[in-house]
Amino acid sequence: MAVASGVTVANLYYIQPLLVDIADTFHVTQVSVGFVAMLTQIGYALGMLFILPLADIKEKRFLIITMLLCSASALMLVFFSGSITVISIASFAVGFTSVVPQLIVPFAAQLANPKERGKIIGTVMSGLLIGILVSRTFSGFVGEYWGWRMVYLIAAALMIILAIFLSRILPLCPPTSSIKYKELFKSMVNLTKSLPVLREASLNGALMFAAFSAFWTTLIFLLESSHYKMGSDAAGLFGLVGVTGATAAPFVGRIADERSPRFTIGIAMISVMLSYLCFFVFGFKLWGLIIGVILLDFGVQSCQISNQARVHALNNEARNRINTVYMVSYFIGGALGSYLGSFSYAHFKWYGVCVLGLLTQLIAVVIHRSYKAKTLTSK
Repeated sequence: MAVASGVTVANLYYIQPLLVDIADTFHVTQVSVGFVAMLTQIGYALGMLFILPLADIKEKRFLIITMLLCSASALMLVFFSGSITVISIASFAVGFTSVVPQLIVPFAAQLANPKERGKIIGTVMSGLLIGILVSRTFSGFVGEYWGWRMVYLIAAALMIILAIFLSRILPLCPPTSSIKYKELFKSMVNLTKSLPVLREASLNGALMFAAFSAFWTTLIFLLESSHYKMGSDAAGLFGLVGVTGATAAPFVGRIADERSPRFTIGIAMISVMLSYLCFFVFGFKLWGLIIGVILLDFGVQSCQISNQARVHALNNEARNRINTVYMVSYFIGGALGSYLGSFSYAHFKWYGVCVLGLLTQLIAVVIHRSYKAKTLTSK
């Protein structure tokens, strides 16, 4: 499940080290190509909104295989794109169809012993985050030496291979609810209103992923600048640096099981703030970027694991709908981070991106402390 999550989620992030190459191909600006990256994440958010709830009322293995084949088709559309308009539509489709990791995570939580749920989610999420980070290394190198289109051709082939593999490996998993599709959306609204933990996790998760996406979307612009004069292959190598943070995922999951998810979320926010302070002060030095990337990826992964451990424990029968609310919020934050990051870099360069990242975490800390105060007052 961890491998499948990593291979599939990579589809969303191949584009980031390739932004400059794509902009050159279609003769567009940094802001325009940043909009294409944002569409991928908006597509992912909408895909989760409309597809993930189906996992509560449909057989999960069939749903996963179907989405993998749809994802392969969307990736081929990117490969054949002949204009910025077509690649924008195709990027949206890639995001919309690449929801398999968010079908797998609740599946793993459902199979896990409740006492080890944080650890199990941490293991699957470590595969997912490693997929996110290694995807940049892969696309950076392939894009540099064989062109950005080849990245998407290989990715489409991987989706087909994965579909065949998972059809033989995953167990059948019958639906947990018999309500109608339209009623799923009404129930998600009610769940959001009735579960303050879900609201808190959705808000701080969105802000955390906004900081993450702002950095990774604009890193290639910084590396292509006169300060570094590097290409997409160098941007991809930073993905390998971030794997250091991803390897801490199971460890963070165990701490969340033993202490509390709120404890690890607080640590995560401090880590991301320190990362952006490092980017601000030492961002034009290679070692400063490396330290910042490790802190950023550790913080984002810690927050994600802790939040998912919290929300997956709220209601077993509505687990996929709860995950939908959380992950849609998460990727809306990521989409805004991608766009605002590109906008900040275009108008205020690297320091603008750093200020944006710090602002997201200051707001997240305020929300975190506000909900803690409400919890103590209610007790």
